[in-house]
Amino acid sequence: MVTTRVRFALLFLVSLGTFGVQAQLRMKVAKLKYNGGGDWYANKTALPNLIKFSNTEIGTLLDPEEDDVEVGSRDIFLYPYIYMTGHGNVVFSDAEAANLRKYLTAGGFLHIDDNYGLDKFIRLELKKVFPELELIELPFDHPIYHQKFDFPKGLPKIHEHDGKPAQGFGLIYEGRLVVFYSYECDLGNGWEDQRIHNDPEEKRTQALRMGANILSYCFTHSM
Repeated sequence: MVTTRVRFALLFLVSLGTFGVQAQLRMKVAKLKYNGGGDWYANKTALPNLIKFSNTEIGTLLDPEEDDVEVGSRDIFLYPYIYMTGHGNVVFSDAEAANLRKYLTAGGFLHIDDNYGLDKFIRLELKKVFPELELIELPFDHPIYHQKFDFPKGLPKIHEHDGKPAQGFGLIYEGRLVVFYSYECDLGNGWEDQRIHNDPEEKRTQALRMGANILSYCFTHSM
């Protein structure tokens, strides 16, 4: 556990260039590939746009393209931040749930972004990973909302579906936020190329700023 956390922390220091030289190692983030039939591959332009924004606005040196990583793969431990999205069904096998738990308890961070329709499936699967934990709504004063960019009312609402407010939930393991779940928000849609959803620039900026906050929190608080 300590070794993994230290590696994540060192990768972040390199990504910020805090060793005083131009870092040659670029840290990568990944999108989670899961079974069950849900479209894990949704929001194809989202992460590249968030990476570009974060590199510019908060000084990270992230690789411009994300990887895809399977839930049960050992490669999951290569990524300090993993993004999960989709509209439909999710199924974790027992081995996949155990692998994901090991990753998260060792210092990893999972951001689940409901793309409208994921909720009823992911809540059941998270119980396989952490049967002893419950998703809790994070208060508006939680640090994830107050990194470089301030969100005093929590998650921004990017797309309207059924009039529900955007909510940010979390799984907290031994005092550490290991899973952040953005619900009724469509945050990743706001990261996508403007032509895809034709969102106002103000909405896209809010989404990208919140995404940069999540990355910043992941790298500085969750390890």
